[in-house]
Amino acid sequence: MELSLKFKPISEENFEIFLQLIQRLADYEKREGPDTQAKVRLKRDGLSDNPKYEGFLGFEKEQVIGCITYLITYSTFLALPKLYIEDLFILEEFRRRGFAQQFFKFCIKQAQKRGCGKVEWNVLTWNEPAIKLYEKIGAVRQGWYFYQINKEDFTEFLKE
Repeated sequence: MELSLKFKPISEENFEIFLQLIQRLADYEKREGPDTQAKVRLKRDGLSDNPKYEGFLGFEKEQVIGCITYLITYSTFLALPKLYIEDLFILEEFRRRGFAQQFFKFCIKQAQKRGCGKVEWNVLTWNEPAIKLYEKIGAVRQGWYFYQINKEDFTEFLKE
């Protein structure tokens, strides 16, 4: 099957669709989606002159099938930038049809344009379909644990 996937950057015109996809991703991951204030920040941070992340919608013909967000970070060991995929989400009815590989190819091309030394992302341990896909495309699981401190805990941590 010939895929005709196209990517369009998030914009004022399509931002509501982007937010709907982010909420669908949150639902899939069994998490709370962005609240009203977070939605305002997402728009500001993604559409500013100096965006904190880049977001794209994936279209098959004229149908939105998913979204991807990424940002550029830096590898001190490589002394090169790296592209970090924050979110990659494809609507359920479009999964297992080759679209995810097209999303990854898009990211790799973006990484090449920016001179990145690698592309990285993480996955929830229970997301077996995604893990199988990543291994199928040749991605290598790293030996690190992923940790975070949430904003709500910053003050408590800084007291010590």
